[in-house]
Amino acid sequence: MSTLKVDTILKRTGTGTITVGQSGDTVALPSATLTTPLPAASGGTGSTTAPANTPAFKVYDTSDQSVADNSYVKATFGTEDYDTDSAFASNKFTVPTGEGGKYLFYGSFGLNSNALNDISYADVKLYKNGSGATATPQFFLYNDTTGFVRSVVFSYTGTLTLAAGDYVEVYGRIDDVGGSSMVFGSRSFAGHKLIGV
Repeated sequence: MSTLKVDTILKRTGTGTITVGQSGDTVALPSATLTTPLPAASGGTGSTTAPANTPAFKVYDTSDQSVADNSYVKATFGTEDYDTDSAFASNKFTVPTGEGGKYLFYGSFGLNSNALNDISYADVKLYKNGSGATATPQFFLYNDTTGFVRSVVFSYTGTLTLAAGDYVEVYGRIDDVGGSSMVFGSRSFAGHKLIGV
């Protein structure tokens, strides 16, 4: 194997396309910083940095949130782990200007009946612009035996196609047979923009 070491590669005349390799070749790049724009066909944006899965955020809360029986309630999140574009506020993620596209959302969610073991139904889903996002599956528990389930924890995930200004929230619902003291327990919400799709 031969090694070519140079400081600069330029087109022989004028400007235009410089081809590295040929059809069928695999061009391997070592760990390095890219300082030239990547074309859109390669997932680039015309900027001088490699594409990234941003905007990205993660928030969570470990305190109980009291909720009404058998009603969808928006989850609150008191602690921010990271938020690359300052796009998470008021318990919702809002797509920044120029960042429309496909997004992946995920997290965990605890639902508890503090007083009795009588949860008959528990449900978590994503809301887009204030309405249930039908493209995202619901994650739920159904229990037809009273006196069995007191708490449940869901892991949830979903993808949504969003435009600038769209916002996404997490909602939960608990149907408690006795209508006792119900709360959302420890919960998290995270997401990031997908590249290459």
